[in-house]
Amino acid sequence: MRLCFIADGTSTHTKRWVNYFAGRGHEAHLISSRFTTGYDGFDSRIQMHPLARLLPQIWMLSGYLNGIAWLFQIRALIKRIKPDIVNAHYIGVPAYLAVASGFHPLVLTAWGSDVLIDPKKNPIRRFLTKQSLQKADSITWVSNSLREEIINLGATSEKLVITTMGVDTLKFKPGARNKEIWRKLGINNSPVVISTRTLNPIYDVGTLIRAVPLILLEVPQTKFVIIGDGSQKKYLENMADKLGVSNSLRFLGRVPNDSLPPYLCSSDVYVSTALSDSLGISTMEARSCGIPVVVGDLPATREWIIDGEDGLIFHLRDYRALAEKVIRLLKSEELRKRLGVAGRVTVVERADYNKEMAKVMRIYEQLKHFGFHPEGSLL
Repeated sequence: MRLCFIADGTSTHTKRWVNYFAGRGHEAHLISSRFTTGYDGFDSRIQMHPLARLLPQIWMLSGYLNGIAWLFQIRALIKRIKPDIVNAHYIGVPAYLAVASGFHPLVLTAWGSDVLIDPKKNPIRRFLTKQSLQKADSITWVSNSLREEIINLGATSEKLVITTMGVDTLKFKPGARNKEIWRKLGINNSPVVISTRTLNPIYDVGTLIRAVPLILLEVPQTKFVIIGDGSQKKYLENMADKLGVSNSLRFLGRVPNDSLPPYLCSSDVYVSTALSDSLGISTMEARSCGIPVVVGDLPATREWIIDGEDGLIFHLRDYRALAEKVIRLLKSEELRKRLGVAGRVTVVERADYNKEMAKVMRIYEQLKHFGFHPEGSLL
């Protein structure tokens, strides 16, 4: 099958999704305005199509002008590629451009904030999002909270198919603590709390930093590993300095996804402080490694985690509640093991990468055959 994807070429989610199909012999094309240097992390068989940015993104109007230029480029590329399916990831610019290209069959994949937050920012985004969802032939989504919002935005339920980005449960699996990693960071045998969320406001890592002094009062040896980069990195480092806990934190910056498992397996507790989320692949990766998780109370969280059975949930932005949950886990090896094992079972059963991508393949095949998504055929 000849597949064309329109997505963020710097995203790990995009790489994993497109790599699956290229790795199984399908002709995969990726159109994007953003790529990593040398297409790092992508299967070499994927055909890349960078979009030319005509104007620097320094003022509002340049974004619209670039978008118009990209539309003409995408139409020309699709005409040349002649794909069987176009799949746009993120119900934002990629989806808007895919819909405007006029190609069918068209699949849109919702990631989370694209339907939960972005349409509320201004009427133009809401209008474009509604138009995109209404004109797609099939829409994939990852949680019931997304489904409800997608329908509220005007999509019909028969277009919707639940899939997840999935976790490679063979790569992200329980393993022994890598003492060498922590030795290099001066952690050694201390208890470790880890976060792997991007350091942008929506992920609210500041709540974890604020919880650190309270956790250290109860478990003084604890070290905190912050993996990720973003606009708030300097702000969070300064916060740690002001709270006097910098010696207990390690800001590691971005770590390639393939290199994450040893860090997760070498940690005792994983924390996600996100203020908006759908599935939360970072959290699922930690659970797949058998690490107990403490996660903010969001609608999607309740779909995937039962508090006290396969994870712990705290109220958003409540650093005291977060500290209490983390302390509880650090003081109980039995609880850590029980929640870690249960979390791994949930991911294997409901969010295995290969199973979920096989489901997407069936969507593509049906759309190619019928030209539309046959209602109920994938349920």
